[in-house]
Amino acid sequence: MAKCDICDKGVHFGNNVSHSHRRSNHIWNSNIRTVKCKVNGTTKTMHVCTRCLKSGLVERA
Repeated sequence: MAKCDICDKGVHFGNNVSHSHRRSNHIWNSNIRTVKCKVNGTTKTMHVCTRCLKSGLVERA
């Protein structure tokens, strides 16, 4: 579910690196919000990242 319906931004993978340089897997989830939007004159619930909300790519209902 952690994927934006507008820009397809999703999960990021990487490593946690400790002070002793030991590495473990880490997942960073995107800041996704469930928002009611106007799409073609109708109201639709979408998963949208906060960057798309802030930039005005989505018209909220």
